[in-house]
Amino acid sequence: MESHLIPAFHTGDLVAAVVVPVLFIALSSLIKEPNRRHFNAIMIGGAGAAYLSGGGLGYWEFPFVAVLTYCAYRGLSSYRFIGIGWLLHTAWDLVHYFYGNPIVPFIPASSAGCAVTDALLALWFFAGVPPVFEMRASEAG
Repeated sequence: MESHLIPAFHTGDLVAAVVVPVLFIALSSLIKEPNRRHFNAIMIGGAGAAYLSGGGLGYWEFPFVAVLTYCAYRGLSSYRFIGIGWLLHTAWDLVHYFYGNPIVPFIPASSAGCAVTDALLALWFFAGVPPVFEMRASEAG
């Protein structure tokens, strides 16, 4: 039986895992609807394929990509499916952290950090994607 060393997750990993979604949410808030939803559906579709190039779980990576592709397709008209996709990716990140290979090969704890990031993104989507920057009707022109 092959042994797998679980990488340490440090404070710096946690800080980065929180800063990334905050920046992503802030920048996504600048995109007007429905383009914001479409952009984020594409993002979750791409996230599904993140582990395909050597994720360490072999053929199991392919059904996961199919499931997230479905979430991305449904996400074109529903933020709830984008949120579901990010929760599924959170779970897949944890599987990789404990059993597979990290999402970023040269950062051993990157899958754990990605799990934190993805969970925070999922919360934003389940909250209805409240924009960070509200433009008043008079400012919108």
